Amino acid sequence: MSNFAKARLLLAGAVLTGCIGCDQTTKYIATSTLQGELPRSYLADTIRLHYVQNPGGFLGAGGSLSPRLRFWLFTVMNCSLLGGVGFVLVKHWSMKRSTFLLLLLILAGGIGNLIDRVLYDGLVTDFLNVGVGPLRTGIFNVADMAVMGSSIGLLLLFREEKHFAAQEEAAGD
Repeated sequence: MSNFAKARLLLAGAVLTGCIGCDQTTKYIATSTLQGELPRSYLADTIRLHYVQNPGGFLGAGGSLSPRLRFWLFTVMNCSLLGGVGFVLVKHWSMKRSTFLLLLLILAGGIGNLIDRVLYDGLVTDFLNVGVGPLRTGIFNVADMAVMGSSIGLLLLFREEKHFAAQEEAAGD
């Protein structure tokens, strides 16, 4: 096995283990310390810890769908999408390190929430809320941060690459 392959494998193992481990550990702590409690506020109400079991997706979207439809949408479809991300990571093993890392974080975050869905009857543990005054996020978790942050990172990376490709094309004219 080449040094490149060893480094990629080590990076993949570290990111997946670290992110999924952090997500599941924080959810366990949130469940054991926040469940049944009133929300807790820190840093002049910038951060709130508020335990919820989310049956839906991002910001609770789809939470009111039937349990069967939620299963197909949030468990089966999620497995398919994560399988696709895993396939891309393996098929394009030598992609740029930044793209590889961002896709790993999407995979890890997706797996973190999928673990909850499988173990807890389709529910995901959420417990973080940030904001200032009336401007607040929805309630989320570490896996959500990994998925959203790395998705934004990928969009910015692709935008940058598109911009550079356009500049090179214009310079070649």
